[in-house]
Amino acid sequence: MSLADLTLDRWRSFDRATAERVAHEAAAQVGGRVVLLDAVGHLGGPLHRVRVEREGREFALVPGGTVRLGFDLDAWEPTPAQAADYAESADEGYGYGHPDLKSYLADVLSPPRTATLATVLMAVEDEHLTGCAADLPAALAARGLRIPGADEWEHACGAGADTLFRWGNECPLDEPSYGSGGPRHEPNAFGLHIAYDSYRTELSGDPTAVHGGDGGEAVCGGYGTLLGWLPLATANRNPYAAEFAYGPDGAGMYEAFSTRPVLSLR
Repeated sequence: MSLADLTLDRWRSFDRATAERVAHEAAAQVGGRVVLLDAVGHLGGPLHRVRVEREGREFALVPGGTVRLGFDLDAWEPTPAQAADYAESADEGYGYGHPDLKSYLADVLSPPRTATLATVLMAVEDEHLTGCAADLPAALAARGLRIPGADEWEHACGAGADTLFRWGNECPLDEPSYGSGGPRHEPNAFGLHIAYDSYRTELSGDPTAVHGGDGGEAVCGGYGTLLGWLPLATANRNPYAAEFAYGPDGAGMYEAFSTRPVLSLR
């Protein structure tokens, strides 16, 4: 079996011995070693998590296949607290002119769809850029790595969950979306430290999108509590932040951006 063709559904059906065999095969392909194999409860059943260490960095196994992506706004309603918080922001002139939360989310989230993705090893931690975004693919290729696709990033973050955030549909409106502590810093279902701080801004292969944060724009700008959390939403592509990141103003600020390198499997 090609590891690249391994589907998430099949991975979920494996017993521990089979998962361990596949984990070691993936590690051998990339010249690494398995440093973790555990299991967590996810979407009503157990899910094996694998971490592979290679050249001092840890990578998590992200099974692919045909997966659901995006966020279905038709199947979701904001809580009264979320709607009220956004209304306060809109009254202050924030939210890009959208009168309500759903119309705002339709603008910044990716739509519901399916995509077929390869199984990969993805860095557990994002890493800061050391040069401009245009040079990123070549810089990663020199290390045997590549930049993640936008769909790959979104799938890796949500791990098949259809909720607004990777942990559910709500966020703690009495807590900040940045700093240390809180459930957002816990590893996700695949073992990634992802969508954990709104001051992060992760780049993917899609120059119209950024992920996992907005560089602190909403927080520093006083946009409101919910708007400060929404950059952590799994499907948030943040086109306005992407326009800045890839535009002339962002070219000299590459240290403020990060990416999550990928090791391809075969």
